[in-house]
Amino acid sequence: MMYMGTPRDYEFYVATRVMMRSLRRLSADADRVVIASLDVPPLWVQALKDDGVKVVSVENLKNPYEKQENFNMRFKLTLNKLYAWSLISYERVVMLDSDNIFLQNTDELFQCGQFCAVFINPCIFHTGLFVLQPSMDVFKNMLHELAVGRENPDGADQGFLASYFPDLLDQPMFHPPANGTKLQGTYRLPLGYQMDASYYYLKLRWSIPCGPNSVITFPSAPWFKPWYWWSWPVLPLGLSWHEQRRENLGYSSEIPVVLIQAVLYIGVIAVTRLARPSLSKMCYNRRMEKNTMFLLSLLRVVAAWSILAAYTIPFFIIPRTVHPLLGWPLYLLGSFSLSSIVINVFLLHPMTVLTTWFGFIGALLVMAFPWYLNGVVRALAVFAYAFCCAPLIWASLVKTMSSLHVLIERDAFRLGEPNQNAEFTKLY
Repeated sequence: MMYMGTPRDYEFYVATRVMMRSLRRLSADADRVVIASLDVPPLWVQALKDDGVKVVSVENLKNPYEKQENFNMRFKLTLNKLYAWSLISYERVVMLDSDNIFLQNTDELFQCGQFCAVFINPCIFHTGLFVLQPSMDVFKNMLHELAVGRENPDGADQGFLASYFPDLLDQPMFHPPANGTKLQGTYRLPLGYQMDASYYYLKLRWSIPCGPNSVITFPSAPWFKPWYWWSWPVLPLGLSWHEQRRENLGYSSEIPVVLIQAVLYIGVIAVTRLARPSLSKMCYNRRMEKNTMFLLSLLRVVAAWSILAAYTIPFFIIPRTVHPLLGWPLYLLGSFSLSSIVINVFLLHPMTVLTTWFGFIGALLVMAFPWYLNGVVRALAVFAYAFCCAPLIWASLVKTMSSLHVLIERDAFRLGEPNQNAEFTKLY
């Protein structure tokens, strides 16, 4: 399902294409269909069609719950998922969110009954993957329930469907018949069809006894979805999604931007290495009555914000869906190049500014270490590293501020008496 209106529309479009292509590689014996709102860009629709995907264009369903106190606007159009019941040309539909990673073929799901879903939460089933039998009667009844304001705890598809199928928890577990026949009724799906990524992070391996370990889902914070370049090694499974993208879709749309940024950063580093720092420190002032302490405080604030900008600007301009093995080196290159500007402008010692940079590299190595016994040991290792690294970063910040104080007292920055014979007084 695709719709527009969130800050992450493009990322979900990419995720949808990756998932659809991965299903093709797994030889799924079914049509691949995307329910897309009418405002999805035509180029995106055409790209999906070129991938062999059927696109069903629909009008956005009005969400009657958007005025609820706990309503999250990013779920405003998730009720479009109800259109799955209108696909009456199919006997069964497996409805999917785009943040699923398929580990193996799951065609047996088409043998399930009229409605089947997985309980990730002990009491509430998850709507990231569910099986349904299309029916216009059910679809019209759902629209009626929306119109009359059926109870919906979260105002999204999750709450509505949980309210519409309140007895699913009491239904039997789905086990596909060996003869391939389709079951009737409603069933609970084994957890292996919606393995919450958080289960992996605890043991750093899959150990789901209920059903085949077939599908991974990421119902986490939206900024930690697996397609973001910073998702790995922060979250170990982030690389799994990117490997699927590399195998199925590639990164041709992001590579030109990555190359342009890399060339710019290398150019900045070259210029700052060749530039003479003394030339970057010259300024002019007609009046010399400024307070030295005020200048020192101002320099400290400007320097602190400049260092912060050097480490944050590259993060936000890197294409979000690029591979982590491209994103992190580009981030480190960008932060190094901008830090070199700060070093030149304020005549700071390189190590005081780059301590944080080296700290980032160390943190990435600690998180990416592949031989932790389990997630608890990994978390403790990251905490221990942060505990040891924090004093060094603080000391580098203190030394940076001290360097600015010394800089003010140098002849190049000393506020001398006005020169009566000069039109300007120079500060170096």
